[in-house]
Amino acid sequence: MQTFRDRAAAAYDAERFRRQGHELVDQLADYLARATRGENLPVLPWAPPAENATRFPATFPEEPAGELAPFMERVLAASHHLHHPRYVGHQVSAPLPLGALCDFVSALLNNGMAVYEMGPASTAMEHNVVRWMAGQLGLPEGAGGVLTSGGSAGNLTALLAARQAKAGYDAWTGGASAGPPLTVLVAETAHYCIARSTKVMGWGSAGVTPVPVDAHFRLRPEALEDALAAATRAGRKPIAVVASAGSTATGAFDPLDAVADFCERHGLWFHVDGAHGASATLSPRFRHLVKGIERADSVVWDAHKMMMVPSLITAVLFRDGARSFEAFAQEASYLFHGQDTRRWSDIGLRTLECTKEMMALKLYTCLSLLGTRLFADYVTATFELARRFAGRLQASGDFEVAVPPDCNIVCFRHTPAGLPASELDALQGRLRERLITRGDFYLVQTTLPKGVYLRTTLINPLTADADLDALMDALRAEVSAKRGA
Repeated sequence: MQTFRDRAAAAYDAERFRRQGHELVDQLADYLARATRGENLPVLPWAPPAENATRFPATFPEEPAGELAPFMERVLAASHHLHHPRYVGHQVSAPLPLGALCDFVSALLNNGMAVYEMGPASTAMEHNVVRWMAGQLGLPEGAGGVLTSGGSAGNLTALLAARQAKAGYDAWTGGASAGPPLTVLVAETAHYCIARSTKVMGWGSAGVTPVPVDAHFRLRPEALEDALAAATRAGRKPIAVVASAGSTATGAFDPLDAVADFCERHGLWFHVDGAHGASATLSPRFRHLVKGIERADSVVWDAHKMMMVPSLITAVLFRDGARSFEAFAQEASYLFHGQDTRRWSDIGLRTLECTKEMMALKLYTCLSLLGTRLFADYVTATFELARRFAGRLQASGDFEVAVPPDCNIVCFRHTPAGLPASELDALQGRLRERLITRGDFYLVQTTLPKGVYLRTTLINPLTADADLDALMDALRAEVSAKRGA
C-alpha cells in the first residue's frame, strides 16, 4: 500500500515531469500551428455555459487516473483561440510563445514577490523593466513604479497614491471621512474601472465627475474648468484628472498636453490610463498620439495588450518614484521586520498583491531575446492595419465607421441598402451573435451615441487585410441569406 510519501514522490517525479513536459510542448506547438493558420478551427468553439460545466464536472477521482495529453486536448478544443487570425475581439493579446514558456517557468519556481528574498531574480527584472518603460514614455530620472495584475488594479493603485498626495489629509489612516469628500475629473468614455476604484475608496458615485468628449470621443479640455466648478459647487474636492491614451470603447487618445496644462494650473494630479495605448510610444510613426504623457504624475500601461505577453502584467509608473510607496502604507512585521519601508526591493510594500507571480520574467525575457524592434513594428503594423480597414469600410457604401481610428480599434456597423435606421442596432447584435456562435470570427460590440456598433481590436499580429475583407463579406452574406429566406 502506498504511503503519502510515496504518492508525493510520484507527483514530484522529475522524469515524469520531463515526459509530460515534452508531450505537452509538442501538443501546444501543433495547436499553435493550427491556430495561427486558422485551419479547421473555429475562433470560438461556442457552447452554452451549462454544457461546458458538464464537460468539466466537479467530480474528481481519489487515486491518479488518466494522462495529461488527452485531458489537455479537451481543454484546447473547448477554449477560445486568440491566436486565430480572425480573432478581432477584446484587448487581449495573442501571446508570444516565448512569453508563455516564461509563465511555465514562473509557475514551477513559484517565487512570490512580496519581499526581495522570495523573488530575487524577478525583483531585479521588475525594477529594471519598469525603469525601461518609464524611460520609453519620457518620464524623468527618478521615475519608478511596480507591476501589478491588470489595469483595474493599476488604476486603483495610481488613484490611491493621488489621494495620499492631494487629499490634504491622511485618508489611508483616517478613512474617507477624515476630510472633505473627494472626486476625480474623468472623460465620459473612460473605462469603468475608474468609477469602480473611486467607489472602492469610499467616495460613492460622485467620486467621478464626468467631463464631456468631442465627436471623436476625446476629452474636451475646454470643458475641464466647468467640470471643476461643478464638482466644487457640489461640495467635492477635486484631486486629479484621469485622461485616456487609447480608450476602451473606441481607442481614442485624449489631448494629454492640454490636460497636463490644466492640472498644472490647478495643482491637480495628472493620471493617464494608457492600459491599451501607452505602447504607441514604442512606434516612431505613432508616438505623437501620447505626446504629453511624459508630464503625467502616474501612468498605467498593460503589457498584456499591446506588447504581446500573456496576461496579466500591468505597469503602474510614477513620475516621482517615491510616490509609489504612498499607495499602500501598512505595517506587516512578519514580512518587513521593521526595516526601511521605502526599499524598492520589497515590492509588496507598493502593490495590491502580497504574493505575486514572476510577471516581470515574461516581459523582460521577450525584450531581451526578441529585441525591442519587434514591439515597435507590431504597434505600427496593427495601427496601420486599422486605418486601412476603416478606409475600406468607408469606401464600401454599405458600412459606416463610427470615427476614424486613433489606434487598432475600429468601430463600425453594416448598413445594407433599404434597411430602416430603426433596425440597424438590432441587426448588429444579430450579425455578431451569428458569426461568433458559428466560429468564423470573434468580434464584440459597443453602444455609442448613434447606436450599436460592431467593434474590432486588431491585436493579433497575424491578422491580415484578407481576414478583414472576409469579415465584411461574411456580414454581407448573413444579411443576404436572411433576405433570401
